[in-house]
Amino acid sequence: MSPDESDDNMSLIRQIWLLLLTTLLMAFIGSFVVWMVSSRGYLETQLRLKNADNAQSLALNLSQQRGDRTGMELTVAAMFDTGFYQRITLKDAAGRELFNHEADPVATREQAPAWFVRLVPVESAPGVAQVSDGWRAVGSVEVVSHASFAHAQLWQGSLKTAGWLAVLGGLSCLVATFGVNGIRRPLEATVNQAQALMERRFVTVEEPRVPELARLSQAMNAVVMRLKAVFEEQSQQVEQLRQQAHCDPLTGLSQRRHFMAQLSAALTQEEGSGSGCVHLVRVRELAGLNRLLGHRQTDALLQKLAAVLREVSAGVPGAAIGRLNGGDFAICLVGSEVPLPEPQHYADALRRTFSEQGVAASVVIGCASWRRGDAVQSVLASADSALALAESRGAFSVEMADTPAGMESVVLGEAEWRRRIDEALRLGRVQLVKYPVVDRQLRLVHHECPMRLQLEPGGAFESAAHWLPMAMRTGLISRIDEVAVAQALDQITEDQQPRGVNLSPASLLDSGFVPRLRARISARPDAARLLWLEVAEIAAVERFELVRELCKQLRPLGVRIGLEHAGERLTRIDSLFEAGLDYIKLDASVVQGVSTDQARSAFVSGTVSMLHGLGLQVYAEGVSDPVDLLALRQGGMDGVTGPAVRLPV
Repeated sequence: MSPDESDDNMSLIRQIWLLLLTTLLMAFIGSFVVWMVSSRGYLETQLRLKNADNAQSLALNLSQQRGDRTGMELTVAAMFDTGFYQRITLKDAAGRELFNHEADPVATREQAPAWFVRLVPVESAPGVAQVSDGWRAVGSVEVVSHASFAHAQLWQGSLKTAGWLAVLGGLSCLVATFGVNGIRRPLEATVNQAQALMERRFVTVEEPRVPELARLSQAMNAVVMRLKAVFEEQSQQVEQLRQQAHCDPLTGLSQRRHFMAQLSAALTQEEGSGSGCVHLVRVRELAGLNRLLGHRQTDALLQKLAAVLREVSAGVPGAAIGRLNGGDFAICLVGSEVPLPEPQHYADALRRTFSEQGVAASVVIGCASWRRGDAVQSVLASADSALALAESRGAFSVEMADTPAGMESVVLGEAEWRRRIDEALRLGRVQLVKYPVVDRQLRLVHHECPMRLQLEPGGAFESAAHWLPMAMRTGLISRIDEVAVAQALDQITEDQQPRGVNLSPASLLDSGFVPRLRARISARPDAARLLWLEVAEIAAVERFELVRELCKQLRPLGVRIGLEHAGERLTRIDSLFEAGLDYIKLDASVVQGVSTDQARSAFVSGTVSMLHGLGLQVYAEGVSDPVDLLALRQGGMDGVTGPAVRLPV
């Protein structure tokens, strides 16, 4: 039974143990009492028979004395002295006592304790026989043997019997332990499954052999499987809606509007490296190819081109690839630990592909770098200028736009980055900024609190886009996340306002991170109930077991766990219903434009409906258009955050 259960709510296992122990105790006590009563009756019978036999033998000897009183007294005395008798009495024919020999109870080292003698008395029934002289009755003799030896034998027997019963009781408890454990395991599995359902984790268990528990497990497993089937069906429907809303029907790449939303989200996102590049890829003379190859062959060519772009970009986390129009494609790459593919790599891969297929087609590529905060149109304009220059230079040409002023950054070594970040953390030069997340009634749900570091004394507090890549490279990211959680707990304690902190997927790879976080949070139980922790969707896709363990360790403390930047890969998380999450935040690239795009609106509504079916709350990130707020509320969204959100005064 768990510690928080009262004694009145005794667990089933304790009840089973109590029933078993009570039954065993009653059986052993009953067996002992029956043995004791039967043994005492047997000894009393033996004493009675002995007394009767001895009385007859003594009466025969006394009859031979022919009424000589002195001879009879000597005979009685001789028998009394040589036997173990309590009393021998000789009476005359009138019933008067002629003489009486009586002794104290025999004291032997095997004699039973006094309390046992009082508790289990043994009656020694007197033996009576007639004494005669021929045909003349002389009197009667009464013989009573000592009962102390019967008590001693009964005491020794009771000790041996109690000992053997204790041994049998111990063996019975040992066997009962195995039996109860056989019941405990499936029972605990069933209880854990029920607890998981309460925590919105839907797991199946092996059906136990106990028929009653087997029926319960079958019912609960059926509920889980039915829910899983519903989730899979909804996932397929949502994936179809996503394809319709986000993807080009021919190539499967992002369509223009969705790619623009992805690029916009990359340029405004707090996390990430804060820099990257955009490649524009154009198929030259697409109309002429269409006339030369035919519509079907041209479509196959474009599909192959899309596959090559995916293949070259496969190793880059967060790469977004879109088809802007007929023959124009775009690739947005975000800086990461993985080296970004050069635009020439795309050109060479496409050249080989077209050559292998024997198609007289060519492409040109223009590339522009970007940093967080740049305008979408200016980045695309730079890439388009480079594309125009490449097009003027011929097939498979590649051009890079000039790097805008201020794009260059001071190059620091890894050791210097480590020193700066470590010093900022050690001296407390950290800051949590607040962005409100509000519900449908514009009430505060929690503050999103991204971390900022002051890398130089007296300098500006830099966003994660500036230092996050080097923090990951130097192995300090888990320490940064711990400091962020500690700061959030301190601020919650001060103003009692809920706060959300983002955890890097890299932190979850540190085996000691979650235990340290649990220890820190468990020390602040009041603040823990107002703490929201979230990890990126990619963590649940690639490291689902780590996200599930995070939920398992921290949710019992009152912390709410969710996924952020979600939407693109939600349907790829096969066991999302088993994770035990509390909420999902849909990425800005998913929710932008829902007020004007019916397909996008249908996808968002379907996703919200699917997640609500799992008991999850759903919030929208990066909402910048006030018109979208109403559309999101009508679509069932539980809350929103972004530039368009303002807390009411």
